[in-house]
Amino acid sequence: MRLLLDESVPSRLRRALPTHEVRTVVEMSWSGIKNGKLLVLVASDFDAFSTVDKNLPYRQNLIELPIAVVVLDAVSSELPALLPLVPNLERELAALIPRTCVRVQA
Repeated sequence: MRLLLDESVPSRLRRALPTHEVRTVVEMSWSGIKNGKLLVLVASDFDAFSTVDKNLPYRQNLIELPIAVVVLDAVSSELPALLPLVPNLERELAALIPRTCVRVQA
């Protein structure tokens, strides 16, 4: 799975996902690009986009993009709050369907 982590997701989360090809928005030099344009860019190189922005699915028409969006729903965007989501995140990544959005909780 080729996964892109949003700017709001700590890049160190990738260490918990060793079986996936994980990159960050910063690494791709896409920092500061707004969500609509960013998702179009993501669709050209990735299978899924992960964010902690819980409102993103309501502001974007995800059905038009050939990627899946994964919203990490934790009490904060800090790594200690996100790590408990990893088992459920792995489960969701294994079953992702393009053009969908899933919310991952602990």
